[in-house]
Amino acid sequence: MAASLDWTWHDANGVSRVINVSGTMTSLGGSVTAPKVAQATADAMTRFVRIHEMQAHASQTIAALTGAEAGFLTASASAGITLALAGTMTGLSPAAVEALPKSPGPRNAVAIQLGHMCEYGAPVTTAITLAGGTVRPVGQSTVAADYQLEAACDETCTAALYVVSHHVVHYGQIPFARFAEIAHDKGVPVIVDAASEYDLRGFIEQGADIAIYSGHKFLGGPTSGIVAGRKDLVRAAYLQNIGVGRGMKIGKESIAGAIAAMKLWMERDHEAIRADERAALELWSEALAPLSGITPRIVADPTGNPLDRLQVEVDAQTAGASAATFARALGERDPALIVRGHEVELGYFQLDPCNLRPGQAKAVADALTETLSNGRALQERPEDLSAARNGGVEGYLNWLT
Repeated sequence: MAASLDWTWHDANGVSRVINVSGTMTSLGGSVTAPKVAQATADAMTRFVRIHEMQAHASQTIAALTGAEAGFLTASASAGITLALAGTMTGLSPAAVEALPKSPGPRNAVAIQLGHMCEYGAPVTTAITLAGGTVRPVGQSTVAADYQLEAACDETCTAALYVVSHHVVHYGQIPFARFAEIAHDKGVPVIVDAASEYDLRGFIEQGADIAIYSGHKFLGGPTSGIVAGRKDLVRAAYLQNIGVGRGMKIGKESIAGAIAAMKLWMERDHEAIRADERAALELWSEALAPLSGITPRIVADPTGNPLDRLQVEVDAQTAGASAATFARALGERDPALIVRGHEVELGYFQLDPCNLRPGQAKAVADALTETLSNGRALQERPEDLSAARNGGVEGYLNWLT
């Protein structure tokens, strides 16, 4: 498997060889940049610039990409949530910015549907409280009603936060257009966390005052977050860099690289790329179809992104091992094959083709066939859901032990 791929950089730097079929995950480095993006990032590192000027150029690109009035770049999408919420509390008052998060003022509640209070590597509620906001849950985890959001958007509510993610509850929630309508009727701005979404224009078109995206996931830029929306709220959010945003700042190199990535996205041949991804899914499905206890199924992205994944459903009794055990075993190969395992307890894992490098589709098929046809040999291994999910706190707790 390794012989067909170039692992020179990994070996020289003493890091594990990894094939990513999990998705654009922060724990795996987000994404791989295009050569033009890498070059733009490198070129900026050898020069001095005026950061505000660079951010003004970024704003122009963000506006062209999203249809927003303005935008800026920050350290991550999570940072963007905090800065955008903080901006709704302070406006353009430097004194109010410096008072956060300890003294946010009387209008500091953030309405969020309980089913949207997810964890994406950290709780979304942490991004709220870092700004000085008070979390105001709307509804129950599996159902939220209009009247509940109306009541939450009172005179103490600074913003309504809507989260778009595979991590949230996908039923019983208030649809976005209605969510925005209710909040706006109550005079409350709407902020959308759309970190991993391909739809870069729809949320603003449907009423989002601020939409937040990751620059280093599907866009393929350096580590960054994009804050786009109403000019007054964008300016207020940008001002947070003199306060809570200071530790979330972004450097010249990442600004330059993110601008290059956004421009490339607007030029991208999306249909050709999707055809390549579909070919990989079909290759893997054909490879797995003959295996006992294994059912491959091509499924759509749950949030409506224009991509599909292969869902590998495991009958543990027939296959000889559980989905969690297989996912962990694949991750312990060399190269490690990191699958999308956040729902392994339901008896399946998924394969995401959007980050494949040249030659890797066939290598993935070979690794899957070898590991999943050998379930009986894995029976003695304990089932470890955390290891199978490729997330959680263990990596942090075990670091340097």
